[in-house]
Formats: sequence, structure tokens, C-alpha cells
Amino acid sequence: MDAPAHPPAAAGARRRVVLLGATGSIGGSALRVIARHRDRLELVGIAAGSNWRRLSEIAREHAVRSVALCDPAAAAEATASGHFPAGTRILPGLAGLTELASMPGADVVLVAVVGTAGLEPALAAIASGKDLALASKEILVLAGRFVMEAARRSGTRILPIDSEHNAVFQCIEGHPGAALSRVILTASGGAFRDWPLERLAHATPSDALKHPNWSMGPKITVDSATLANKGLELMEAQWLFDLRPSQCAAVIHTQSLVHCLVEFTDGSMLAQLAPSSMTFPIQHALLYPGRAPGVEPPVDFTRTVNLDFRPVDEARFPMLRLAREAMEAAGVAPAVFNAANEVAVGAFLGGRIPFLAIHAVVAQSLARNANFEPPGLSAVLEVDSEVRRTALEDVARFK
Repeated sequence: MDAPAHPPAAAGARRRVVLLGATGSIGGSALRVIARHRDRLELVGIAAGSNWRRLSEIAREHAVRSVALCDPAAAAEATASGHFPAGTRILPGLAGLTELASMPGADVVLVAVVGTAGLEPALAAIASGKDLALASKEILVLAGRFVMEAARRSGTRILPIDSEHNAVFQCIEGHPGAALSRVILTASGGAFRDWPLERLAHATPSDALKHPNWSMGPKITVDSATLANKGLELMEAQWLFDLRPSQCAAVIHTQSLVHCLVEFTDGSMLAQLAPSSMTFPIQHALLYPGRAPGVEPPVDFTRTVNLDFRPVDEARFPMLRLAREAMEAAGVAPAVFNAANEVAVGAFLGGRIPFLAIHAVVAQSLARNANFEPPGLSAVLEVDSEVRRTALEDVARFK
């Protein structure tokens, strides 16, 4: 994906950042980057789901006067609390996040909202011509065609935050699209990559949340254990970099130091390496096209560094096969995969279904729903809502 040319910031000017999802794991890493580079970055808006207490701490630390809470009840409680600095605007509901995403004066909106709640704010940021730093996979999975079309119309620059997509972005910069053969995203394999297959039937949420390399939120950590996250990332890569499904692949890389491999038509490859911390891709996106010293040290080559790669075993990770089939089918199939997976993962984390039932719920949803090419975003949202409803019924049958 070639980034459109934006005028450089004036000398000495700080980039003004709106952070949606400020209290989550991505938000925490973003705050560390902003704190490290206060001379280059200024936080002007923050949003969360319902954690207004943490949001008030962030508002005070960074002198932010515009905040939003997706939960209207939490917004009302926050307004009455007196915890926020005097003069702070507290915007309620999804409309509040959307208003924050298009606030005048902001330069870049970082969307790190879990699930599909970030779609409307992302579109609002695009419509207002701001840079969009995108961490929410589901937005492009659900509505990739519509989001990318909107970005092209407005000239918005989409800067990927996922470590894998940010790595691809760095590797292909300056290379014409015709030179690109395929993109290979690396996967750690998650908590169960070395478990005996028969043991997976007894895996608990606590087991799944013990990721070997990364510190992430519960949903994405479970997705890492099923490799659903890699399937979603392949779908996202297709839209971000204008690829065919056959050009998107995945490989297990247990060290999580190489975040992508980009193969060109001549057979050569470029790889991007960084330690397994989200501060690296976040800093790249927020400061792009500039560079600066990082929050954390780089890979230490004064010590032995091993890089191992192995193919994905689909007997262990059937969710990746379902994701690839949905990507090949196109239409609303990726949205069906995403919605059913969100419901199934939530049910697993809540102790309502076993780990292996995640795949069963998603497979049932894909088999049940007829695929079609949506004429507009509203059609995709209707499918998303219906799949969630029927997937919850499937979940109930496991009791």
C-alpha cells in the first residue's frame, strides 16, 4: 500500500493524537510511546469502553480535555464523579467516540477498540481527512472494501498498528506493487502450540491466556491460541496491501522476532525484526515517516539469537483453514467468520463452551449463512448482527 503524500508537519510542531481504546493493552503501549516523545506527540483525545477511573488518570497525566466512554452509564458516572480535570468534555456512547475521531485539530486517530465498535469512529476519522493508525483487525475484516474506498476518496493515510502489518508496510515501502509476490505473516502459535492434540479438549481459559511471547488482551490472546488472529490478519493484509488471497500466507515462528517476510517476484525476501512489544509498531505509525529512539531496546545480537520457522499444522489450528476459506469466498464470509469467532471466544472465556467448540461454532455459522457480495455497509452490519444472534444459539446448545 503506497501511503499518499501528506505535507510534513511544521518544524517543532507536535502531532496531535486521538487514542480510542486508551485503557486496553494497545492503549497502554501507545501511552508509553507518547510519554517518551512528548516533544513530538501530544495526546488531545482519549476514549474507553467503561473504565472511566483509568481514563481520568490518563486525562490528568496528559492534560487531555476531550474524552469519550462507549458505555453511556459509565459516561454519566464519570461526569458526576468529579475525577476529571475541570473543563473536560465527557462524550457518551458510540456517538461520543465518533465525535472524538473527527475532532478539529487532531492529526492522527489511533483506533484500538476491541471488536467492531471502532468501525464508525474509523470512518469518521477517514471522512475528516486524518491519518488513521489502525489496530482493530475487525474493521477491515468486516468492511475492508468500504473502508479502503473511503480512504482513497479522502486521501487518508492508513498506518497499520498490528506488528505484522506494520512490518509489511515497512518492507514494501518504495517497492512497486507489481514487484510483490506474496506476504508471509508470522505466528507465535500461542499458548497451545506444543500441547499434545488430545490435551486441547481440556484447555481452560486460564491456560489459553498464558501467551509465551506477548502481553495482550484476553480476546486476542485466545485468538492467538486458535490462530484465528492470523486468519483475521491475512484478511486485513489483503485489503491494506491490495493482495489476492493466494498472496497471503502464514508461518509459525516461535520467537516472535520476525514479524513478516515479504517475497518479491525475483524470489528475494525482506524481513522485519523487532522485540515482541507493541511499542515498536505504534511508534512507527505515530511518528511516520520520522524515526526516533524507541521506548525499549532493540534485538540484542550480543547474545545468541535463534530464528525458527515451521509450517502451520491445520489439525492443530483448524481456524486458520476456515479463515482462508472465508477469505477466498469473499463477500460477507469474512464478516461471518469474525462475528461468530467473537461470540465463541466470549463464550469460552466465560466458561460456557470448551476450547474446541470455538471452531465448531464458527464452522456452523459459515455453513449456515449464504454468501453474497454486499451492496453497502448496512448489509454487512445486518449480517454481523444476525450471525451473532445465531452463534449465541449455537453456544447455548453446548450446555
